[in-house]
Amino acid sequence: MYREAFINRLLYLLNMFATSVVFLFFCYDFFLIILIWECIGLFSFLLVNFYSIRIYTIKAALKTFVFSRISDLFMFLSFILTIVFFNTTDLSLIFLQIPFVSFHYLFFGQFAVHFLSFFAFCLVTSGAIKAAQFFFHVWLPDAMEAPTPASALIHSSTLVVAGVFLIIRFSVLLEFSIFVNFYLATLGAVTLAFGAVTATFQQDIKKLVAYSTISQIGYLMCGCGFCCYEEVLLYLIIHALNKAFLFILVGYLVHFFNANTDLRQMGGAYLYSFDISVFLFGVCFNLAGLPYSAGFLGKEFLLFQVLRDDLMSYVVRACWLVSFFFTPIYMFILIFSVSFGIKKSTLTTYAVFWNFSYYLYKKAIFYNNLVKHSFINFLYDGYRYQFTAITSLLTSYVLFFFWLFFFFFC
Repeated sequence: MYREAFINRLLYLLNMFATSVVFLFFCYDFFLIILIWECIGLFSFLLVNFYSIRIYTIKAALKTFVFSRISDLFMFLSFILTIVFFNTTDLSLIFLQIPFVSFHYLFFGQFAVHFLSFFAFCLVTSGAIKAAQFFFHVWLPDAMEAPTPASALIHSSTLVVAGVFLIIRFSVLLEFSIFVNFYLATLGAVTLAFGAVTATFQQDIKKLVAYSTISQIGYLMCGCGFCCYEEVLLYLIIHALNKAFLFILVGYLVHFFNANTDLRQMGGAYLYSFDISVFLFGVCFNLAGLPYSAGFLGKEFLLFQVLRDDLMSYVVRACWLVSFFFTPIYMFILIFSVSFGIKKSTLTTYAVFWNFSYYLYKKAIFYNNLVKHSFINFLYDGYRYQFTAITSLLTSYVLFFFWLFFFFFC
């Protein structure tokens, strides 16, 4: 990304976005949480709108902005209820008072609403919109218009995870509201089945990974509905590491195929970068939840909490079975189309971008007829691109060894 025209602005926005998410994890005051929540929405909007001269980027940024404002509306409503009922914004004091207001109701004319259920519903809906759950998921695939590092942040370990973390932070509320637990479990189950089926039929590699994220976050929301927060946190870490690594690989492959994201125009990458194919297989193996992987264990812990004998559990298990069937399918499509499929991209992709001697020879002959001493300039350009390739490979190696250490030694 260092060849981008506005690389400094991108780095500033990435750092501010990551800092906002870190602050969210450490804040224990509702006012600070809503302030940081607004900062996260602002910086995600600016990152999605980075290439602001494209019409699709403007549409995606507007959609992201609108859904962020809807999420902020529910968050602000819960903040007003906190001020009115608890007279404080300190979470420790709010959690101490929750058992004493468990029988309080809000009256709207002749209708009465359980206060804690309404309060928890506002918070959960705010987190579900930010986590791109069903009915609120449409902004996430369009947010792929952001640069690849920003897409990795938005889709893997920061933005969508912030919604799940918000629900875990206010998990005390869910202990006093059966309705919100049912709502969370149903929403998460429908989302994970819908995301897995939709990802199977995507032709764009970034859209496929986006719907994969929607499906995986559905597991976490469903687990929150069954009040198994430790298991949710474990699978959240596993998913974030794997999805961040997957986005590094996807960005590497997109640059390899001349900024093309269509799976129908890829193929044969294993002949030129076999190590990337091995990394991609390992990450997809984990995300698919196949046996003897960390993803399998994380899903197994969550599935153990869902095995109950009521109608809600049967519906949730049916959705989980749909996801278990389709997740390995779209992961296989991703690996096969990119790495082991027939070479369907242009010949210059394979010849120019990976055979540096061929690249330098052709460019030198062409430009020697135009400008004197241009061969030296194109030697510099060729080595600069070669340095880019080596740097991206080195990043992949570092992430791979960190991934190995986490899954086999921790």
